[in-house]
Amino acid sequence: MENDFSLRQTLEKMEHYHYAAIPILDNNGGYIGTLTEGDILWYCRHNDMVGLKWPEHLYLKDIPRRNDYATVNASSNMEDLLSKALQQNFVPVVDDCDKFIGIIRRSDIIQYYYDRM
Repeated sequence: MENDFSLRQTLEKMEHYHYAAIPILDNNGGYIGTLTEGDILWYCRHNDMVGLKWPEHLYLKDIPRRNDYATVNASSNMEDLLSKALQQNFVPVVDDCDKFIGIIRRSDIIQYYYDRM
């Protein structure tokens, strides 16, 4: 999701795909960080957000994130991925220009090692 997407757009995407966290990108495709359900809930709690219309006027850049998921470069090895996956549910992947390419889920990394046993 791009940093200037509304919270409403983000919530709809998270609900549709059953995401608990979503990577946030800048307008050039660079990885900014990861927004979690918890980030959204704490923001709403601390800002007395009520009603149904407020998500349309709140943007991802307005919501503080408690921590961001560490990225790996596309040329990283499996050991790098594994060390990151121990701490987070997925690992964002960026290219040499720090442009977001995609994510690798922890379950995919576990499956990779399981298949090699």
